[in-house]
Amino acid sequence: MDHEVGEARVAFAVPRKVGGAVVRNRLRRRLRAHLPACGPAPGLYLIRVFPGAETSSGPELRSHLERAVERATRAAA
Repeated sequence: MDHEVGEARVAFAVPRKVGGAVVRNRLRRRLRAHLPACGPAPGLYLIRVFPGAETSSGPELRSHLERAVERATRAAA
């Protein structure tokens, strides 16, 4: 897996319990849109999404994402 130094690569695990393909893909796009504001440290991340996230407001989703990135960064350190 090649990635440049200083780059953060993020994948989202969105199970079928969250919704159909359209709902899951829309949620991934929403999460990716909030990702730059979270400022993840360089590295590889896998963020699991739980049912209920699809109904979250934008600010609420961003807050959850920020906490997930923060927890992943601390766990890696």
